[in-house]
Amino acid sequence: MKDIKLPAVTGQTMPALKALTEALGIPREVLASDEEIETAWNNLPRVLKKIPPQLRNENLARMCVAVASGLFDSAINYIWNLSVIELREKVKRFGLNVVSQIRGKQFDESTLLDFKDAELLNLCLELNLITEDGFFFLDQCRDIRNNFSAAHPAVGSIDDNEFISFVNRCAKYALGYEYNLVGVDIQEFIQAINGPKFVKSQINEWVDRLSRTHEAQREMLFGTLHGIFSDPGSSEEARLNSLFISSKFVDQFTPKTKSDLIDRHSEYLAKGNVKRHKASQLYFEKLGMIGLLGESERHSLISVACKHLLSVHQGVDNFYNEPPFAERLLQLSSQGSMPDTAKYEFVTTVVTCAVGNPYGTSHAADPYYTRMIKGFTPREVAIMLDLRITSTIVAQRIKSYPRCRKAFICLVSLIDHDTVPTKYKTIYKKIVG
Repeated sequence: MKDIKLPAVTGQTMPALKALTEALGIPREVLASDEEIETAWNNLPRVLKKIPPQLRNENLARMCVAVASGLFDSAINYIWNLSVIELREKVKRFGLNVVSQIRGKQFDESTLLDFKDAELLNLCLELNLITEDGFFFLDQCRDIRNNFSAAHPAVGSIDDNEFISFVNRCAKYALGYEYNLVGVDIQEFIQAINGPKFVKSQINEWVDRLSRTHEAQREMLFGTLHGIFSDPGSSEEARLNSLFISSKFVDQFTPKTKSDLIDRHSEYLAKGNVKRHKASQLYFEKLGMIGLLGESERHSLISVACKHLLSVHQGVDNFYNEPPFAERLLQLSSQGSMPDTAKYEFVTTVVTCAVGNPYGTSHAADPYYTRMIKGFTPREVAIMLDLRITSTIVAQRIKSYPRCRKAFICLVSLIDHDTVPTKYKTIYKKIVG
C-alpha cells in the first residue's frame, strides 16, 4: 500500500500552543508536550497506511489536526467514531435481513444505530465480522475512549505511545482490509433447496455463499439441510440438493456441527419417528459419517447390509446383482471402526461372497471384496481363518469344491503377514504355503 506522507506542520503548531497557553495564563503542560506531539506525528503515517483510502474521511482529517494540536483525547474520539461507522457498515454488508433471521427478531438500520458501542462489538463478534483478538483489543479501545477521551469527562490523559497503539488497533481490527463476510438469506436458501434439482452452477453459487458466511450460520444451515433430507415430506430433488451442498462441506464440519447433527438424529429415535430416523441414517451414510453413530446403530446398518448382500449372492443372477450391495457394504465398513458384535457376520458374508460358488464369483463385485479383506483387522483375520472349520456355507464350499478351496487360499494371501495374530500365524502359513 502506498506510503502516507504528512505535512511538516508541527513546527508551526507547537509555537502556537506555547503562545496560546501563555495568553490564557495556564501551564503549557496541560497539553501534550512538544516531544510527544512530534513522536506521535512521525509515527502516524505507519498506522494510517493500514486504513483503506475510501475510509479516509473528515474524521481522519480532524484526528490529524487534533494530534498536531496536542489533543490526543480528541484525536482518539475521531478515530473511534470512524471505527464505529465502519463496523456498522460491515453489519449492513452482511445483511440486516440475515441478522434478523439469525437473531429471531426484527433488526433494521434504526436498531443498528441504537446499538451501544459494546452491543455493536458483541454483534460483530457473533457474526464473525471481527475476530476474538479484534474484539478483545477493540473493547479495550472502547473503554479507553469512554474514560480518556473528550467525549466524556476524562479520568486521566494518554501519552503518544498509548495514542498510537489506540489508532493501530482501530486501523487493524475495525478499518483494515479484512474479508467482509456476507450472510446467507435463510428463507431464500430454503426456497432454493426445495426447488428443482440444482445444476452445477447453482451448487457452485450456494457453496460460494455458504463459504463466505460465518461459521455459526453455516452450522445452523447444515442442520437445516439435515432436516430437509430427513423430512418424509421433502421431494427427491430437495433431498438431493441438501446432500449436494452438505457433501461439499462435510470435510469442514466442526465438532459442534457434528454434535448438533447427532443430537438431531438421536431426537428422531427418541420420539419414535422411524421414517425420519431411517432417512437421517442414510444422510450420515452418504456423507461418510456412519462412524459418528452409536455402536448399536452401526451394528444394525452393517448387519442389514450383510443380510441383503448374502441374500442376493444366494439368489438368481447373483453375479449380476451383487456389485451394488457389495459396494454399499464396503462404504459402510470403511466409515469408522467395525462394532465387535458385527465382525463375525461381516467377515463371514464377505468371505462367502468372495469365495463364490462352484461356478465362480461376481467379477464386478470382486474389487470390493478384495478391498474389504485387505482391510481386515487382526480379529477379523482370525475369524476368516477359523471359517474353514465352521458349519457355514463357505466352509462347506471350501471342503467340497476345488475352485472354492483355491479361491479361499488366494483371499488369505491378500492379508499382510504382520496383520495375522500370533496364534494364527501357523495356520496362515499352512494355508498360503
